Amino acid sequence: MKPTVEQVAAGQAVYTKRTLSVYNVLVRGISNRCIWRCPSGQIRRHYNHWVTDNHLDVGVSTEYFLDRCCFPSKSPRVALMVLNPNTLECASQRISRYSPETYRQNISRPVAADVQTFDSVGINYLLRCLPGSITEKAVAFDHLRQFMNSGATIFSSTILHRGVRKNRAAVHLMKVYSGKRIFPNSADSLKEPEQSLHDRFDDVAVRVAGCVALFSGRLQ
Repeated sequence: MKPTVEQVAAGQAVYTKRTLSVYNVLVRGISNRCIWRCPSGQIRRHYNHWVTDNHLDVGVSTEYFLDRCCFPSKSPRVALMVLNPNTLECASQRISRYSPETYRQNISRPVAADVQTFDSVGINYLLRCLPGSITEKAVAFDHLRQFMNSGATIFSSTILHRGVRKNRAAVHLMKVYSGKRIFPNSADSLKEPEQSLHDRFDDVAVRVAGCVALFSGRLQ
């Protein structure tokens, strides 16, 4: 069943201006290291490995990683695509030195915007915010393929609920987030996103760090 606009919006609603002001400290600094057990440094290295100077980032929060990653050139083309206007404003301001293109879009629906294609696409922590099963969430891959050049790489990380070892803090926080519809990912395991990637991309690579799956796939 295709997620409704209201369900998608619920996963984005938590990103108010107030929340975004402390997001990096709480999530990038504390949650990633102590609760999900995948320190932000690992995700940043993932960005450094795959990001190009013609890059699209989707479902962004504060652009912590684009602000810190190493682009291949000093003047990359960077675009941001997100539904929440607070997030879009916060992220674009944070990386204003790159004069990012901005697109307010619901990635669970086909994107009608006229956008030139990219060589890399990052969807960090996007899937865990989308409602539905992983198979239903993976429609986002289909909607993004149209913006990828031949040989382009899509890469990301996502928090898994099943099939990973969780400490007590992770179990508790997942319950809280699921109850608030921030994490509609109670059925997410490693098998489904891995298969969804193999169905659409080549050279798929997936590895797990704590409760987080880091993955990549190349469009032929």
